[in-house]
Amino acid sequence: MDLEGVRTFITAADTGKLQEAAFSLSITQQAASKRLAALEKSVGVRLFDRTPAGVRLTVDGHTFLPHARALLQAAERAAESVRPTRRALRVDLPGRRTGPGKLMRDFKHAHPDTMLDVVSLADVHAAVAAIDAGVLDASIRALTFPPRKLPPHVTAVRVYDEALLLLVGSRHPLARAESLSPPDLVGHRIWMPHLPPGSEWADVYDHVAAHFNWTITTLDPTQGADPLIEAIADSPGIATIVGEETNFMWPPDYGLRVIPIRGPTPAYPHALIYSRQNRHPDLAALTLALADTPTPSHDDVWTPRWGPSHSD
Repeated sequence: MDLEGVRTFITAADTGKLQEAAFSLSITQQAASKRLAALEKSVGVRLFDRTPAGVRLTVDGHTFLPHARALLQAAERAAESVRPTRRALRVDLPGRRTGPGKLMRDFKHAHPDTMLDVVSLADVHAAVAAIDAGVLDASIRALTFPPRKLPPHVTAVRVYDEALLLLVGSRHPLARAESLSPPDLVGHRIWMPHLPPGSEWADVYDHVAAHFNWTITTLDPTQGADPLIEAIADSPGIATIVGEETNFMWPPDYGLRVIPIRGPTPAYPHALIYSRQNRHPDLAALTLALADTPTPSHDDVWTPRWGPSHSD
């Protein structure tokens, strides 16, 4: 059903004159008449009686009028829900229990009146495509390719280097260590089954493993975090890597240990990706808030070098 025809019908019903309805809608009287004729053909009944004095609703027209008003109001509400100045700020995160999830919770706490629509797309390439298309306002992910390869109006700013930690069970040989250096992990099996192949997560950890000569295996990539935690708790030979803000939950009797890595500290580089052409009123507040995110206190952070810097 053509909404402009519905709008013309309502205006004509309110004014009682087709000429006045046309003037109100900034169209010709002929165009208004054609819209009404098309609407009547669509619903299969005559909605108006034409008289020398103007137009008068038929019985069917009176029945149709309240539904037409509701239809137009629903269409306007639908349009408002996605207008950048009205809709919630739509942000893509790789997961709510990750470092970016913590950044967005902090932002929401500092800006309680900001409406957020948090989504999780497949990977950074899907996020960049959605930002370029204007259906996503921002994404917080690792940018695993040079910023110059982004679309012309899309930019990325490094906002948070999340330190990586070793998670082991109580029987693991490294479980008693207060801290570790990267060479301490060489030769140990690091299991990360939750890395989707081809994702930026996999790219980051491939670089980490190659740089520090770690053995990272995904085995069955369909398994998630819960089987991983259970396997680590039960095994003396399996460890995994987690971000310092990763929110994993496990029973106290699992006896898991989280051990910092120093000298250097490998970190996961989170970047805020957005379009410079985006005029959503809350995007500026998000970019300013994330620009003030504290960087790790240790000065020996190591990250892959293909992404943006903190100053970009």
